[in-house]
Amino acid sequence: MRYDDMNTEKTYAIHLDQKDNLKDFRKEFYTSNGTIYLDGNSLGLLSKRAEQAVDVAVNAWKEYAINGWTKGEHPWFYLSEKLGSMTAPLIGAKKDEVIVTGSTTTNMHQLVASFYKPNKKKTKILADELNFPSDIYALKSQLKLKGYDPDEHLIQVKSSNGNTLETEDIIEAMADDVALIVLPGVLYRSGQILDMERLTQEAHKRNILIGFDLCHSIGAIPHQLSDWDVDFAFWCTYKHLNAGPGSVAGLYVNQKHFGHEPGLAGWFSSAKEKQFDMEHTLTPANDAGAYQIGTPHLLSAAPLLGSLEMFKEAGIKQIRQKSLELTNYLMELIDSELSDYHFTVANPTDEITRGGHVFLEHKEAARICKALKADGVVPDFRTPNGIRLAPVALYNTFEEVWETVHILKQIMKEERYKRYENKRGVIA
Repeated sequence: MRYDDMNTEKTYAIHLDQKDNLKDFRKEFYTSNGTIYLDGNSLGLLSKRAEQAVDVAVNAWKEYAINGWTKGEHPWFYLSEKLGSMTAPLIGAKKDEVIVTGSTTTNMHQLVASFYKPNKKKTKILADELNFPSDIYALKSQLKLKGYDPDEHLIQVKSSNGNTLETEDIIEAMADDVALIVLPGVLYRSGQILDMERLTQEAHKRNILIGFDLCHSIGAIPHQLSDWDVDFAFWCTYKHLNAGPGSVAGLYVNQKHFGHEPGLAGWFSSAKEKQFDMEHTLTPANDAGAYQIGTPHLLSAAPLLGSLEMFKEAGIKQIRQKSLELTNYLMELIDSELSDYHFTVANPTDEITRGGHVFLEHKEAARICKALKADGVVPDFRTPNGIRLAPVALYNTFEEVWETVHILKQIMKEERYKRYENKRGVIA
C-alpha cells in the first residue's frame, strides 16, 4: 500500500521514536555513530549488561577458582538450569523443560538421536527444502548413523515460490512412514513464521514426533511450546537474544518425555545429586538437563544473564509489537520510495506469518549490500539475490529505518552499487 506523504517524512519517524515504549533500551547497547546496524538476525549487538555479566563470571573464576562451581552470585554447577528458567517465558515453556547448553547443531544431533526411533513402518524424517543447511547436514548424518540412505529417507517439503512454505503441503507430506519432523519456526531467508501449533497437532494425529529450530524466532516472536505440545526445540542465542558470537545455545524438551535416557549421554546428562557418585551407569536428570552432554561453556553462557534480564523487563509481547511496527514502516517506505528500482519484498507481508526481518530480492543484491555497508548501513546478503534487513526492537529506531531507505534510494538513483562486484564475500 502507498504510505501517506506526511508519513514518509523524517519528522514522522522521529515522532514514532518519541512514542516508543522501548526506546530507553537502546542506551543499553553499544551502537556505533554513523552506522545503522540491521543484521541483528545474524549477530545481535553487545549490551552493557551482557558485558558486565561476563566480568562477573571472570571475577568468580578469579576469586573462587574450583569453588566457583557452588559459590558466588551464579554458581556454575546450576548455571545452565538458571538460564533455562530465564529463557522459558520467551518460548512459553515450563522452566524445567529448558536448558542452556551446547551449540545449535550439537543440540539438534542430541534431540534427533533421542527422538528418532525408526521401526519397520516408520523410518523417514520430514524436513523442508528452505531450511538452513546445517539442519539438513545433521538430519542426513543421523539417518546414515541409523543405516538409512538420506536420499530415500529424508523428505523435504517443496516451496512453490522459493521463499515460503504452505502449511497444507507440510501436512500432506506427513505420511505413514514418517517417524520424525524437524522444521524451522521461522524461515531464515524470508522470515516466514510457520504455524507451529497446527503442525504439531497434525503431526500428533499421525503419531509423529515434531520439533522446531527456533534460531530466527526466539527473542523475536512469542511462542507457547508447552501449550502447543511441541515435543522438542533448539536454538542459538547470538541472534535476537544478543548473547555474543559463539554463545551457548539452548533446547526444550516437553515434560512428557522426561525420565528417558538421552540418545547422546554425557557427564552433564546426570541427575545433579548423582553426578559425582562416579557410577558407570547413567542416572539421567529428570528434566531437560538430561539432554546436556558436556560441561557448560561458562564464559560463553554468561552474557545471557545480562541479555535475558532485559527481555524480562521489556516483555516479549512488547518486543514483538515494536518489531511489527518497525518492519511495517520499513515495507511502507520501500513501497513509497523504491518502487522504481525493481526490488521485490519476498517476506510475508501479513503480521501473522512475518518474523523479525524484511527480505528484499534484487538481481544486484550482493553489490547493493556492499554499497550499503560503504554508506554505513549493515544489511545481510543471502545468495543468490537476497537482502535481509532486520530492525531489532531493543536497539533500532524508526529514524534508522527512514535513513536506511533513503540511503538505499540514493545508491540506486546514482547507481553506486556498480562500483562493486556482484559476488558475495567469504562470509555473507
